[in-house]
Amino acid sequence: MMDETTYQRQQAEELAKEILTLSRNTLLVNLRFLDAALCKFVRTPVPITDTLATDGEHLYYDTRHILSLYREGREVPVRDYLHVTLHCVFHHPFIHTLVDMDLWDLACDIAVENVINELGLKAVEAPRQSAQAALIGDLKEQLTVLNAEKIYRWLLDAQLPPETVKRWREDFLADDHDIWYIRGKSAPEGDGEATGSDTKRAPDQTGKGSPRSSDDSRLAGNQHSREELEQEWEDISRRSQVELETANRQWGDQAGSLVQNLRAVNREKYDYSDFLRQFAVLNEAMKINDEEFDYIYYTYGLELYENLPLIEPLEYQEIRQLREFVIAIDTSGSVSGETVQRFITKTYNILRSAENFASRVNIHIIQCDAEIQEDRKITTTEEFDEYLNTMTLHGFGGTDFRPVFQYVDELIAQKELTNLRGLIYFTDGRGAFPERPPQYHTAFVFLDDGFTDPKVPVWASKLILQPEEL
Repeated sequence: MMDETTYQRQQAEELAKEILTLSRNTLLVNLRFLDAALCKFVRTPVPITDTLATDGEHLYYDTRHILSLYREGREVPVRDYLHVTLHCVFHHPFIHTLVDMDLWDLACDIAVENVINELGLKAVEAPRQSAQAALIGDLKEQLTVLNAEKIYRWLLDAQLPPETVKRWREDFLADDHDIWYIRGKSAPEGDGEATGSDTKRAPDQTGKGSPRSSDDSRLAGNQHSREELEQEWEDISRRSQVELETANRQWGDQAGSLVQNLRAVNREKYDYSDFLRQFAVLNEAMKINDEEFDYIYYTYGLELYENLPLIEPLEYQEIRQLREFVIAIDTSGSVSGETVQRFITKTYNILRSAENFASRVNIHIIQCDAEIQEDRKITTTEEFDEYLNTMTLHGFGGTDFRPVFQYVDELIAQKELTNLRGLIYFTDGRGAFPERPPQYHTAFVFLDDGFTDPKVPVWASKLILQPEEL
């Protein structure tokens, strides 16, 4: 016969599972556009210190903690379930580089709690909202959008004392993030279903902070690699954004921060180095081509004729190089001079690296607001170095992109540019575009402001750089 302690434990476990199922179903009724995200988790009971946790695949919970949350108020587990889900929807567990993990934890919690507060759902109201109001109000006055990346950057710059970070962390805390920083790809198999059933083998995660210095062998049933999970959540985020924007009239301003976070996380991002390579052309360079050199004939000749190889190494190689190029800089009043200089320096460092920069080039750096302000021709790396050291911005009027394209067309007509591969225009995006596409590849480069997705003509490419990339 089953003893009383075992029976009570099983009853508690069943009740915790019912509470989680009820929490999820409550959210499904109110937030149908998050259905795929809310149903994604394999719910996994495991001893955790008074909180939830997820690795993107499992939702780890402690039975006693779930019961305690429900006693606090039936809305609390609903809110915490949504809190954990939004972390994954916004890709918070999949960040690749961090300076301060504690500040990233806090930034992620502030971002999702703000979204939950703005939704205004009675089913997710909780006492901690009042403690959050002052900080969220201050952040809204200073930041254009409250996503984790913007908040994290603000926290880094603020240089807060540890006790302040700790206090704010408690005000926004709903889950344990330690499991995010485990870099393993798989773990021992466990049972469990995404519909919410328990796993038979649970991980032994016994304290906050321990996973950051351990491997992932104690996690339950990771069936997917980190890369696969990240891709799955990217797909879920895009679907959620489409469905939310379809029903946006229903939500109005209540979903403002949610829409902004989704747009920011789903916006296409590219590596600037790879982006620049598309403007390079194939050229023959004087360099030994080891890939096409046949060592068999070479060594055979040395053996047969002693010091006479049969084949000499090829002294040229086809490589992609930048020879003709135009960099246009928007020098209107809305563009920061320091930001422009960092962008030019970043571009030059990429062009100069490896073999991208030919020995002789024809690069025009054009400054323009509503009219052409300066055109500096660069032919060597030395001239580029001198330009960076002496660069002065001119203009600071309105923004009009058309003069640059008219000017470049004149340079082509005058044979100043004879094999132009492309033009990169660094701008804030607010200006008049040409009506007709140019004969060369054009790309507009923007600095990320947190949520805006600038529009460009169909004939142009678009790249959005993060401030830290500069």
